Amino acid sequence: MAYEIPANEPDAPWVVEFEVQKSRFITWAAHTPAPADAQALLQRARAHFPDARHHCLAFIAGPPGEQRDIGFSDDGEPGGTAGRPMYQALEGSGLGHIGCVAIRYFGGIKLGTGGLARAYTKSVTLALEQLPTITHVPRHALWLDVSFAGEQEARFWIEQQAGKITDAEYTAQGVRLALQWPNDTPCDIAPLKARLAGEATLITSTHAE
Repeated sequence: MAYEIPANEPDAPWVVEFEVQKSRFITWAAHTPAPADAQALLQRARAHFPDARHHCLAFIAGPPGEQRDIGFSDDGEPGGTAGRPMYQALEGSGLGHIGCVAIRYFGGIKLGTGGLARAYTKSVTLALEQLPTITHVPRHALWLDVSFAGEQEARFWIEQQAGKITDAEYTAQGVRLALQWPNDTPCDIAPLKARLAGEATLITSTHAE
């Protein structure tokens, strides 16, 4: 199933800022398809705002509803007042591959646990309001063997089916095209075989057909 992900990469994050009781909150949001990418976003924020009191993180590195590649941290705020509210806001967004860092400059007025939770939730919801997104289509790897004469026809057919060609290997026997195929679309090459007089073989991770 396709889902939305941030269009911004960690080196050019989406930025929002607001103030609560003289505390300044700056939020960075970006595409983080792996936990390491979320950590890289956090380290970049720390380097950019070295004098901030807190750099709190929340991320969902997989698809929406992912329960494995997720994480959050309070970075010195009282437990449960920063990272978890941020993560809950991300979870409710329906987005995948997303990481947020909320940077706080303490303004001298304590917000209390409830005030902190509301502020860190707001830090994410404000970022999500106008965050640029793109549609991500989960894919898996396949390989297609065709003759030299059938390569252009095969490429045209693959494009029509929303497949992506990532590589091509040329041998004495013909051409092997490496594909990234949408998970929610069966790869039925029967129409292509008919066009190529049977000269097409689909290779999966376990069998050929």
